[in-house]
Amino acid sequence: MSRTRAVETVIAERGNLVVERDRHRPSGRLLRQGGMDASYIDLADPFHLEFDYLRWMRIVLRRAHARKVLHIGGGACALPRALAAEDPRGRQEVCEVDGDVLALAREHLGLRRAPGLRVRQAEGREFLARQASESWDAIVIDAFVGALVPRNLVTVEALTDAARVAPLALINVVDYRSRRDVRAVAAALTEAYQQVWALGGRAGNTVVAGNQAPADLERIGSRAAADPSPARLTGPPAMARLVAGTVAWREEQS
Repeated sequence: MSRTRAVETVIAERGNLVVERDRHRPSGRLLRQGGMDASYIDLADPFHLEFDYLRWMRIVLRRAHARKVLHIGGGACALPRALAAEDPRGRQEVCEVDGDVLALAREHLGLRRAPGLRVRQAEGREFLARQASESWDAIVIDAFVGALVPRNLVTVEALTDAARVAPLALINVVDYRSRRDVRAVAAALTEAYQQVWALGGRAGNTVVAGNQAPADLERIGSRAAADPSPARLTGPPAMARLVAGTVAWREEQS
């Protein structure tokens, strides 16, 4: 889910999970799952985000002044760890369903207890349903089975629940030029949030966003465009055209 990176040393393996050392960055550690890049951590620099879509998400969360963030899907928790390092008095809570991922993150990827950070093994949809209304500033969904977001996390019902809990939702979607999954996720968000837009390109990672209050899209777009991996902002009118006629996923179909 990221650009190709040269690695030369396997540090640990568990099932289809592999931890590798980055030969170009001695403190860099890459977690791969089923042959795909899943997480990257710099053990010496908690602020470093190697994956472009995580940097784009951080731009949005900073601009939204989101201090209480629920992360559904965590991997090695690169983004929540970076946000907690910036704001130890904030609240980053991570739900990761895979216990092996968390075990490797704790053993080899430097995941430790830290102020402002809580990590738990939990199924994201069930955990979301138990959250109190308006209890979070933002929800980040960064969970995958293979290259696909689990459908039960991005149905109309799930994202309506997300809107009950937080005024901002960011969802990482890996897609191809057809943008089929981006359209389906955006269609579901449109039924839950007042404003839907996206950061990304025509293929690869796209951050699809929903928010209840108007976002500062001009500032977000300019900062994302200045990223080392520039992202194009697709605003609400263009997203509305993109999703026109798209049938959103619902729980009975998932």
